[in-house]
Amino acid sequence: MQINYDFLDSYTFKNKQMTVRNHVVMAPTTLRASFEDGSVTDNELRYYQMRSGGPGIIVSEVAHVNHLGKGWEGGISAADDDKIPGLSRLASAIQSGGAKAILQLFSAGRQTTTAILRGQQPVSASAVAYPRGDFETPRALTHQEIAQTIDDFASATKRAILAGFDGVELHGANLYLMQQFFSPDSNQRDDIWGGTLAKRMRFGLAVTAKVAQTIEQYADRPFLLGYRQSPEEPMTPGITLQDSLAFVNKLIDLPVDYLHLSLKDAFQTPFKDKDDQTKIVDYYRQALPDDFPLMVAGLVKQPAQVEEWMDTGVTFAAMGRELIVEPNWVQKVKMNDERAIRYAISPADFDLLGVPKPLEQWLLTRFKNGLPVTTDLEFDPNKPWRYYKSTPVKVPQPIDPTKLMTLKKKG
Repeated sequence: MQINYDFLDSYTFKNKQMTVRNHVVMAPTTLRASFEDGSVTDNELRYYQMRSGGPGIIVSEVAHVNHLGKGWEGGISAADDDKIPGLSRLASAIQSGGAKAILQLFSAGRQTTTAILRGQQPVSASAVAYPRGDFETPRALTHQEIAQTIDDFASATKRAILAGFDGVELHGANLYLMQQFFSPDSNQRDDIWGGTLAKRMRFGLAVTAKVAQTIEQYADRPFLLGYRQSPEEPMTPGITLQDSLAFVNKLIDLPVDYLHLSLKDAFQTPFKDKDDQTKIVDYYRQALPDDFPLMVAGLVKQPAQVEEWMDTGVTFAAMGRELIVEPNWVQKVKMNDERAIRYAISPADFDLLGVPKPLEQWLLTRFKNGLPVTTDLEFDPNKPWRYYKSTPVKVPQPIDPTKLMTLKKKG
């Protein structure tokens, strides 16, 4: 068992002179626990405060920058000034244990519904529905609406500054609007916003430049700007790894402080080219300057895995499901108490861990794969960290003594 892990060392961002206490990041986790209008709830504050004592950085669940950007019920809003007090409470909850607070920003684009938007039609780069499943067809944003959306990202950034956050992260991944403009599947425009790879890059780069300008204008303290990216898309046509690397080559010319890769597996190879056995992280490390901070998310759970990541040139390990299960992961590693790290969750412990009910339901259904649950038939207590695919679990119900079968005495 290794005690002196490099990922426990502090790190200083060279361009912003901000120091974080370690290289562990709590990845953005969609709690779905905000009020109907996107205001922050006490359940959310409790969840973040419980996890604030370990990671160097906590990236919040994503907040929509305008009303058409809402992706689900219970999502956080950064679309209006009246949300600043709640956002301030969120930043303070994250910072209460020493973590730096990053507010993730997005617009869902076509990944929403008319019902969620209260009668408004979803929007996207083009009037093309998501091809996998039964999704609504969005309408294409006009040029004026695109310009307004860029301004909305800037306005949300200003609110994050006023609320006391330490930075913002632009969500250009996971099939949301910024990725939709970049993808040849969802962007079939023939104007300045689409038609070629360079034009499909324009929206994401314009948002980033505008946000960077806002930070320069309004931030009175070191304030980080991160960008999250999905390297590939499963659709054809869709984003390729080569497309994404070309985008990053342009992105790093802007004052961006880190790049955050959203992967299914931290050590995965390109899924569009099964013959390519080079890890995606290696492609990015080769494309980026040696000292450019790279953050990666991808189902890492064990300290040795995080250390292996650091050895490959990754700067920050973003952990999602594992920090749901074990809020004190970093503290236990620091205390040389790895045997006490919880890698699987019991259905009886969701309340103990401060997990809001909407997230609990999501974890036991759609996000079940990659989350070991102690009641699963596939769960191995000797290897509680082991990844397996599972059917959604039914939480065991208490026995009702009034329904127990009884046997009559023989006559």
